[in-house]
Amino acid sequence: MNDALIASLLRAVQAAPEDHALRLHLAEQMNAAGRSAEALAHVSAVLQQDPGNAAALAMLGTISASITGTTVEIQGAEPAADAAPDEPQHGTPSGYDWEAGAKEFGSSLPAPFVEERIPVQADAGSEVPGIPIENPAGPGITLDDVGGLQAVKNRLNESFLAPMRNAAIAKAFGKSLRGGLLLYGPPGCGKTFLARAVAGELKANFMSVTITDVVDSYIGETEKRLKAIFDQARKNAPTVLFIDEIDAIGIRRGSLNGSGAWMRQMVNQLLIEMDSLAGNNDGLYVLGATNHPWDLDEALLRPGRLDRTLLVTPPDAPARESILRYHLKNRPIAGIDLNWIAAQTDGFSGADLEHVCTTAAEKAMMQSIERNEVLPLGMEHIRKALAEIKASTVPWLESARNVVRFSNQHGRYDDLAEYLVSRNML
Repeated sequence: MNDALIASLLRAVQAAPEDHALRLHLAEQMNAAGRSAEALAHVSAVLQQDPGNAAALAMLGTISASITGTTVEIQGAEPAADAAPDEPQHGTPSGYDWEAGAKEFGSSLPAPFVEERIPVQADAGSEVPGIPIENPAGPGITLDDVGGLQAVKNRLNESFLAPMRNAAIAKAFGKSLRGGLLLYGPPGCGKTFLARAVAGELKANFMSVTITDVVDSYIGETEKRLKAIFDQARKNAPTVLFIDEIDAIGIRRGSLNGSGAWMRQMVNQLLIEMDSLAGNNDGLYVLGATNHPWDLDEALLRPGRLDRTLLVTPPDAPARESILRYHLKNRPIAGIDLNWIAAQTDGFSGADLEHVCTTAAEKAMMQSIERNEVLPLGMEHIRKALAEIKASTVPWLESARNVVRFSNQHGRYDDLAEYLVSRNML
């Protein structure tokens, strides 16, 4: 009966070799049947995979005792009365003759102590992950891929791109090539796409960084991450380092209370990296993007840092047509009047326009499901979508109007004031 049980357990262990409890049960049955050497081999297999397995260690003592007839001292057990507590038995403190066991059982007997150290994983916060680098090899993305927004392109070229492309001439006219560019404006208006286009224009690598790439829960690790990110950008120069939502990293230090000391250190480190006292920022172009430039620490906007600002406005009519065409071109459409839609979506952001196309496609899909045939997306679906979706830029522009009225003494937001006047909002 015992042999049949052992045979069954052997088959089960072969089917599930990682089941330690099952293997130890097999070892227990083998030891009880007088097959101690085989039992010891199975216990050893468990210990090789799990050196601290308490059940396996206890069974090892039991099997060793049955083999040698020697009482093995287990932690917590009382020492034998006729044995001195500190007297080694068979030449080892464990009470078992490992040399004899090795001769008898060969490699199936585990070593008395694990010599190889188990590697200890470092804290998650101690490693700084690399930021993917996009290389605009080939045609890349340039300003030609940005539909409309000619006024924005002109300002970008004059304040940033032209001096960078013509360094010698710029220096002759006293134009500093140091510093970066701050892109600001309503959310969803393509600041990230514009930053990629700048990288394409400069034929530079592109690194995109967000707050999740920088902030770490361990003290001091956030500063290390920032330094590593800038070092990586310098190493791969020319590089456009794009910091999205930079107001979350470069928040105004005066607004932080006592619990925000770690955030002050983060802002300080950002300033140090942008200044680059080592003078090795050549070929590094820092672009920041934010919806709330008025929340940035003033030190970030000083000369040599983010000293050029550019308002990225909601897309104009040509840009809206381009965005709508892009989001509709791979869908079954019929009779779409892009000119009419662009006229109805003044003030819509690029994200709003994508939402219009997606919503219209959903309505056409549901209609197709009801009729059990594919119906093209038409103007009726667009009109229904427009009835549900409003421009998301309006709340931002209304809050920005107050900034222009009461906080523009230095003229930093003159371009924003000009845009608001053009829309009769100021």
